[in-house]
Amino acid sequence: MTAPRPGRIHIIDDEDTIRDSLAFLFASRGLAAQGWSSGEAFLAALPLPDCACIILDVRMEGLSGPETFNAVRGAGCEAPVIFLTGHADVPVAVQSLKAGAYDFLEKPFNDNQIVDLALKAMALNAERETGEEARRDLAARRAALSAREEEVMALMLTGSLNKQIADRLGIAMRTVEVHRSRILTKMGARNATELATLLASLPQSDR
Repeated sequence: MTAPRPGRIHIIDDEDTIRDSLAFLFASRGLAAQGWSSGEAFLAALPLPDCACIILDVRMEGLSGPETFNAVRGAGCEAPVIFLTGHADVPVAVQSLKAGAYDFLEKPFNDNQIVDLALKAMALNAERETGEEARRDLAARRAALSAREEEVMALMLTGSLNKQIADRLGIAMRTVEVHRSRILTKMGARNATELATLLASLPQSDR
């Protein structure tokens, strides 16, 4: 049996039998799952911190799968979405892939197919969340710098030497050395090159 994974798979399908059978399948493989009878019901429950993967039927009463997908993304949920589609809906699913969906499965599919795809999607989601957490931590470190440290760091990133920074800011070179050391410690970087690489991973607004 597959070891339990963090997060939950959310199954959005207006057919009770499909929702229940998929929830049972995932549970049998050690994966937490929850069913939703419509896109509207799922959207009303957002945000869902445990959302690691979404299984979404293309054709449903009310909001269609693609309409639900667009609304989910509009609500800020970035969990990977796997579409379930009949043969006639493949072009719709392909269009959704271009819009950012993770993948689609054409009915009928076997148990291993959908479980394997869900596991890959959940792994991708975990990687994305880890990256976002690291960026949030780095942005917080950046925000903790003093105004003077910001000035020194800006000059460090241009390749300026300590003496040049001291002359530019009108401070002692020893003071620059202290600021440089504190900046690298606060930002978790070993040198200016590594610092530049870290900052490049931040959104433009946080740099």
